[in-house]
Amino acid sequence: MTGRAADLLTREGQERVARAVAQAEAGTAGEIVVMLGTRAGRYRSVVLTAALVAGLIVPWPLLALTEWSTGLILLAQAGVAALILAASEAEPLRLALVPRRLRRARVREAAQFAFWSRGLSRTRGRTGVLLFLALAERHAEIVADEGILARIAPDAWRDVLRDLMAALARGEAEAGLIRAVERIGAALAAEFPAAPGDTDELPNRVIVAE
Repeated sequence: MTGRAADLLTREGQERVARAVAQAEAGTAGEIVVMLGTRAGRYRSVVLTAALVAGLIVPWPLLALTEWSTGLILLAQAGVAALILAASEAEPLRLALVPRRLRRARVREAAQFAFWSRGLSRTRGRTGVLLFLALAERHAEIVADEGILARIAPDAWRDVLRDLMAALARGEAEAGLIRAVERIGAALAAEFPAAPGDTDELPNRVIVAE
C-alpha cells in the first residue's frame, strides 16, 4: 500500500464504495463516512531520536574494537546520524523506525480529529460513524458518535477492522472497504433502524485527505 489514495482506490472504485455507503444507510438512521488519509503523522521526532541514539552508540564499539583516532570516530558518529536522517526522507524507511503502537496511536488521533473537525458529530441523533484509513501507516480506525456508543461498544468493530486490513494486505482494497461498509451498516440497522423522515445528513462520497 502506498501513501496515495489513487494507487489504492480508483475513481470508479471510490464511486462504488460511495454507492455501498448509500445502500448501507438505506436501512438505518446511522450515517457512514469513509475517509482515506495519506498519513496520520510525519514522525520527525522519532527519526531525530533514532539518529541521536545511534550517534551515541556508534563510538563505543569503535573505541573497543579499533584503533581509530578520535577524529575518525567523530566522523563515523556524524556519518551514521546523517545516514539515518537521509534514509528517513523515504517514507517507508521513516515509518520502519516508528513503533507499531505509536503508528496506531497516531492513526487513532487522526481519525478522531477528522471526525470532529469535519463536523461528523452534527447529525440529529448523533449517529455518525467514520471509517478512517491511513494509507502510509496501513492502519484503519472506526470512530462512532455518542449516540452509537450508547448501544454499540467500540470493541464491536474489531472484527470489521481486522478483516479490512486482511483485504488490504491481499490487494483487495475496494472489496475490503465495501465489505466493511456493509458490516457497519448491518450493525447500525440492528440498533438504529431507518425511520420515516430520515434524511442523508453526511456525504456518501469517499473523502480523500492528502
